[in-house]
Amino acid sequence: MTSISRLLVANRGEIARRIFRTARSLGIDTVAVYSDADAGSPFVSEADVAVRLPGTSAADTYLSSDALLEAARRSAADAIHPGYGFLSENAAFARSCGEAGLVFVGPPPEAMEAMGSKLAAKELMSAHGVPVLPGGTVNDAADLVAVAARCGWPLLVKAAYGGGGRGMRAVAGPEDAEAVIESTRREALGAFGDGTLFAERLVHAPRHIEVQVLADDHGTVVHLFERECSIQRRFQKVIEESPSPAVSAELRAALGEASVSAARAIGYRGAGTVEFVVDEEGGFFFLEVNTRLQVEHPVTEAVTGLDLVALQLLIAEGSPLPPEAVGARIRGHAIEARLYAEDVAAGFLPVAGTLARCVIEAGEFVRVDSGVESGSVVPPYYDAMIAKVIAWAPNRSEAARRLASTLERAQLHGLATNRDLLVGVLRHPEFVAGRTDTAFLDRHDPVALQQAGSGGAGDERSAVHAVAAALSAQAARRAAAPVQGGLPSGWRNVPDLPQRISYREAAEELTVHYVVAPDGSAAAWVRRGPAGDWSIGALEGDLLVSVAAARPDVVDVVVDGTDVRAAVHLLESTAYVDSPLGHSTLVEIPRYPVPGELLAEGSLLSPMPGTVTRVLVAAGDEVTRGAVLLILEAMKMEHPVRSPGHGTVREIGVEAGSQVEAGEVLAVIAPAAVAAEPPANH
Repeated sequence: MTSISRLLVANRGEIARRIFRTARSLGIDTVAVYSDADAGSPFVSEADVAVRLPGTSAADTYLSSDALLEAARRSAADAIHPGYGFLSENAAFARSCGEAGLVFVGPPPEAMEAMGSKLAAKELMSAHGVPVLPGGTVNDAADLVAVAARCGWPLLVKAAYGGGGRGMRAVAGPEDAEAVIESTRREALGAFGDGTLFAERLVHAPRHIEVQVLADDHGTVVHLFERECSIQRRFQKVIEESPSPAVSAELRAALGEASVSAARAIGYRGAGTVEFVVDEEGGFFFLEVNTRLQVEHPVTEAVTGLDLVALQLLIAEGSPLPPEAVGARIRGHAIEARLYAEDVAAGFLPVAGTLARCVIEAGEFVRVDSGVESGSVVPPYYDAMIAKVIAWAPNRSEAARRLASTLERAQLHGLATNRDLLVGVLRHPEFVAGRTDTAFLDRHDPVALQQAGSGGAGDERSAVHAVAAALSAQAARRAAAPVQGGLPSGWRNVPDLPQRISYREAAEELTVHYVVAPDGSAAAWVRRGPAGDWSIGALEGDLLVSVAAARPDVVDVVVDGTDVRAAVHLLESTAYVDSPLGHSTLVEIPRYPVPGELLAEGSLLSPMPGTVTRVLVAAGDEVTRGAVLLILEAMKMEHPVRSPGHGTVREIGVEAGSQVEAGEVLAVIAPAAVAAEPPANH
């Protein structure tokens, strides 16, 4: 038996905090490692000891075995927990830990090696009677065509050493083969250090079902039932739940038996997950074994009452699985939503920056695992997940309703998020009915789901929120006034002359006209469109509302006799407003704007901070709408930057390897009509 006294978590963010929580409950000291980009992150201050890993890139920090082992030595740690991602499934790292006298909280290196190559894993599983999809190794387009001759199109090209939804691309036919192989190999090399690829038959709209397994050193292997992870975008999971609404008792038993067989076949120890696709007929096929803790492990914890991290640590110390794990039962239903900093309308583009406010209400039946808090910075170097929000209830419909309500009430200011998309999915009739599959977000427009999750088009919402922002700002100015603070702002001899302020929400402009009464109440009306129309009274088409009371952070707006209480967060020229109507981000339009530096016409701006990995055009090239101009890498994924229209490349401002900030000019495209004009004679 081994006793762990000080545990280093070779990871960051929410999973580091989650492991620390269990370690503390077991009386184990904790060690954090952190990159320069994470120096101010909550997980760093929550550990008993923190060790800096100089640099910002994952390669220099969380993926550096030497740096992590040196941190363990310096902090006197006797065990390392890898979390998920980074080096969690790296057999060489696990072996190095053992050679350094450290307990690696995970499976033996040999088990990881058996599953390290997804292609080798498929062969091994097939030999042990676990159903697998047909496929084969691919080095080039010809290999892919040969696999298609056996399996048919479409195919899924995958990184043999990949994981987490990265290094995967669907290919519909031979015309796309070369481009798909090239981009998948490049992403695989960047994310996993190995460009080996294979292809397998792509099952149309399957369910993605995975089974949690546990194995100890005493020959006991059990499964803790299934999780459904079918709601995905770009092969990355978005919403997970347990149990699956599509899995019968018979299918659950078959999946569990296959998963236990898979674990025994590789001599597994610890917590792991066996992943399958399930087709429309209920047939299931092996995908991979994740030899680590999964992001979505909380839903299994919620329905079984077990602490999987505690069980990992007990197994690592050599203890047998306790009776409550061996005899686990499903209790109720749990659903987890992954909250990301990303722009859904821009194609799930990850965003980075400061999260000005992050308030998500946890409770007896709602769990929030987060790596950030209000004021935290989401860096561009790592995954953009803000939090995992997990709701439990006695039944599925109640769990979905509870989770949607929690997300809807959250205050998330400063960065675009996928919160409204999650709410839209959780309330969609197909999801409520349990009819989910991996094509859900292909069938249903994510932007429409996002809009539905925010309460719809929101004409009333935006107008009411603009009034709340205006009166909140008015109350803040009066509260800060050094003299005569009791007077209404903008006081004048003609008391009914309105004040006004204009805001922009997305592409819409709204102007609020308001008159404040001596008792602090107000009458207001909102006009849509450019702010140039000035009038003393309301016009036809304006939304008329009244304000019962206004404070700098809360405004009570009365609409058709109904009181809407809006929470307002003022941050410089931006007002973040949350109410039962939804959420708004309103940017004040300066009444007297100062002319700024003008961008050249046709400037193409970087949508996020990142690294330019490839430039595919040169100055003078003719391009068409949608043509890929360059590849930008951010948050461990490649993002093609495309031409907004037909034209000529007038200027390229970056090269491969360039580090760019959001809003930086990448290229200048002269529109076709402009490019065709002859230069003027002077």
